[in-house]
Amino acid sequence: MDAPASLDAFRAVLRGPLPAPDGAAVQGARARDAVLTKPPGALGRLEEVAAFLAGWQGKAVPRLERVEIAVFAGNHGIAARGVSAFPPEVTVQMVANFNAGGAAINQLARAFGAAMSVCPLSLDRPTADFTEGPAMDEADLLAALQAGWRAVPADADLFIAGEMGIGNTTPAAALAAALFGGTGWAGRGTGVDDAGLARKEAAVAAGLARHAGHLDDPCEVLRRLGGREIAAMTGAYLAARMQRVPVVLDGFISCAAAAVLHRAAPGALDHCLAGHQSAEGAHGRLLAALGKEPLLSLGLRLGEGSGAALALGVIRGAVACHGGMATFAEAGVSGG
Repeated sequence: MDAPASLDAFRAVLRGPLPAPDGAAVQGARARDAVLTKPPGALGRLEEVAAFLAGWQGKAVPRLERVEIAVFAGNHGIAARGVSAFPPEVTVQMVANFNAGGAAINQLARAFGAAMSVCPLSLDRPTADFTEGPAMDEADLLAALQAGWRAVPADADLFIAGEMGIGNTTPAAALAAALFGGTGWAGRGTGVDDAGLARKEAAVAAGLARHAGHLDDPCEVLRRLGGREIAAMTGAYLAARMQRVPVVLDGFISCAAAAVLHRAAPGALDHCLAGHQSAEGAHGRLLAALGKEPLLSLGLRLGEGSGAALALGVIRGAVACHGGMATFAEAGVSGG
């Protein structure tokens, strides 16, 4: 499916109808689970994960032969306000590290059998400082959404989006605040001190004040307060939904990107699992707003898709048990 050609076309996709899971496949998965050699419910959330995958893949016995991880990278004008513990040039350096296979996400992709691609987005041209004006113009937002859309193979069995962008927890916090209201969305990100956290909080508040009156449309919120790599994840998650590819969400920034879809169309994230709850302070609050229960909670705060990639191990376990266990009849065990 080609990426929408305009922002209005993206909005039209979100107005639906959006693809739904295959109910017959879900029933088939549950029927199989009921006769596997174990007490009912003994595998806990693994049973739910298997049925979830079955529904979105349209197969009573789901598979994970093609798992895709796409890491999007962007630079942010807001970083000039001292909201990160690292300088903006680290984004470019980390893209080189991804391409050389030296980052954590490279190791996790390899460990859990996923293919990985890296998508840098105009790194030589940071977004604008959103306290002074919109982060992106419409052309930039459209290009980022389309880049994310194109990163999702239609035949993928599962998709994960990761991100890299110095300063990007600040636009993520601004997005969460604009979409869900309230304060306290800014966290320590890469490890800023108290003064850095205060600068982040001030930037978020200034951004909301600067764009007040223009935040009713989630796509416009993304344009004014987001970033290219965040918008690319939003586009990727919508493409995955349209192609019925199940998704594992990563951390706070990943979920902020997904929240745009959630606010635009309730139920738009039904094809998504939450891989983990990160150490970023407001991530649990954001997951609750999205109605997602994480599979893992390991104190991670790296990004890159690392938490979702670790959750892939759990998901592979669910698929292996669901597809590989014997039924009571097959094993000659009483009680089936």
